[in-house]
Amino acid sequence: MKIVILNTSERAGGAAVAANRLMKALNKAGLEANMLVRDRQTDDARVASINTSYLAKKISFIRFAWERFVIFAHNRFSKKNLFAVSLANTGSNVCRHPLVKAADIIHLHWINQGFLSLKNIRQLVKLGKPIVWTMHDLWVGAGICHYPGECEKYKSECSDCPFLRGKTSHDLSYKVFSLKKKLNLNRITYVGCSRWIANEAKKSALLQNAFITNIPNPIDTTIFKPCDKTDIRQKKGLPVNRKLVLFAAAKLSDVRKGMSYLVEACRYLQQKNIDVVFLGGKMDDNLLCAIPLPTHRLGYLRTSMDIASVYAACDVFVTPSLEDNLPNTIMEAMACGTPCVGFNIGGIPEMIDHKVNGYIATYKSAEDLAKGIRWALFEADYSALSKNAAKKAQRHYNEEAIANQYINLYKKLYDKA
Repeated sequence: MKIVILNTSERAGGAAVAANRLMKALNKAGLEANMLVRDRQTDDARVASINTSYLAKKISFIRFAWERFVIFAHNRFSKKNLFAVSLANTGSNVCRHPLVKAADIIHLHWINQGFLSLKNIRQLVKLGKPIVWTMHDLWVGAGICHYPGECEKYKSECSDCPFLRGKTSHDLSYKVFSLKKKLNLNRITYVGCSRWIANEAKKSALLQNAFITNIPNPIDTTIFKPCDKTDIRQKKGLPVNRKLVLFAAAKLSDVRKGMSYLVEACRYLQQKNIDVVFLGGKMDDNLLCAIPLPTHRLGYLRTSMDIASVYAACDVFVTPSLEDNLPNTIMEAMACGTPCVGFNIGGIPEMIDHKVNGYIATYKSAEDLAKGIRWALFEADYSALSKNAAKKAQRHYNEEAIANQYINLYKKLYDKA
C-alpha cells in the first residue's frame, strides 16, 4: 500500500515533526510512505517538494504572502493574530504529482499558509481516493482560526470573528466557513491527535456527519530515551548540581505557549536550587529578563539526538500552554524519563497522569504550576515519576503501535473504496 503524506513543511513546526515521524514509522512497518511538502529541509529521498525550481519557490512565497496580506487587510492592517488564522485562499494543485497519482491513500496534515487551498482540497476529493486528515488543531472544523479559545461559533456558523478587528456578521470567518460547507468535508476521514481535539471536531457544524477517530502521534523511543544527566549536562555546559526546569517550543514568544505563566511561577520558586532551560526559537527578551532564576538559552537544535539529550538532561519539563492538542514536547520529555507539569487544558491531561508521571495544574494558575514543579522536584518519588513517564511513552506512543493503528484505518478505507 502506498501512502502520500501532505504537509506544508517537512520539519518546521509540531505538525511537520509528527507527520515526518509517521512517515518513518509507516515505512518501518512495511508500507511505502512518502511526504509531499512545500518546504523541504533535508535530503531525505522519501520527501518531495512542490518547489522544484526557482520560479516555483517564488510562486509559493507569493501564495504565502497573498494569504497573509488578505488577513492583514481584513484585520484593518494590524499584525495582531496574523498567524492565528488561515484562509486557504490560494495553493497548489498537487493532483498530477507522481506521489499523489501513485498513492492508494492521501493523508493530509497541516496544509495552510499557501500550500493547499480549499479548491485544491476539492480537487483531491474528486480523485476518488480515500483521504485521511490528521487534525493538529481545529482549523478544518472552524472558519479561519486554528484554536477558537472561548469562541464556540464553529458549532453553528462562524461570523464576527474575535481574531479580527472590526467584527461583522459577513467577515472572513463567515466567508471561509461558507466555502468549507460546500466542500462536502464529510467525505474525508478525520483523525484527532488527541481525544480532546477529536471531541471538539465532532461539535463542529462542518463535521457533524464526518467519521472522526483518535490516533496519537508516534515517537521513536530508540532516540528519545532516558540517559545519564550528568554526562549530558557537562557536554552542554549546563550546571550539574542544580535542578533544571525545561521549557521548549518552536516559537517561545507565542502567547498561546503561556510563557508569562512560567515567569510568574518562577517567582514562587526563587528560594529553590532551580535553573530554567529554554529550547526553541524566537522569544520575548523582556519576559526572559523577568525570570528571577538563572536561565540558559540553547536555541533551536536541529537533530533529534541533540533535542533528546536536552530533555534527558533536565529534571522537569513544564508546558504552561493555554491551548494545545497533543504536544510533541510532552511526548519527547516523557520518553526521555523527564516528568512533566502542565495546565489542565486540551490534550495535556491525556498525556500527563496527575502525580503518576507528572503534575496537572489548575488552568491559568501560576501558583499551582509552581506547586507542581516544586512537588515533582523536591517532594515526589522522582525515580518512580521518571520511570512512569518513560513507560507511558513507550507503551502508548511508540512507532509500531501508532503505525499499526493507521495501517488498520488505511486498510478499512482502501477496502471500501
